Amino acid sequence: MPKTWSGKSKFDYTGSVKTGTDISYGKSYKARVSAQQYTALRKYFINNIVPVGTSRTDAPRESLGWWLQANVTRTAIASYVAPILVLESYAKPEGKHNIRITKY
Repeated sequence: MPKTWSGKSKFDYTGSVKTGTDISYGKSYKARVSAQQYTALRKYFINNIVPVGTSRTDAPRESLGWWLQANVTRTAIASYVAPILVLESYAKPEGKHNIRITKY
């Protein structure tokens, strides 16, 4: 099971960035990110260092969390999507709070 961006808890997911993911976290929470949404996210942020933006209420503008809340779900899922992008080699961590999308 992968760890969240903070490393404080774990989550699970099926699928891939290429095919879309179903993310499971907490006791019974789920989120879906489609392949098209991942493509749009990667295209939007390609080669930029951006904040992950894990805040549930105030994700910084132009952060991964801000984009996900505007385009995928109002639920804060950046803590899960960022590690998935890194695990699947679409992004690299840039310090503790930032990420660089490396592949479009």
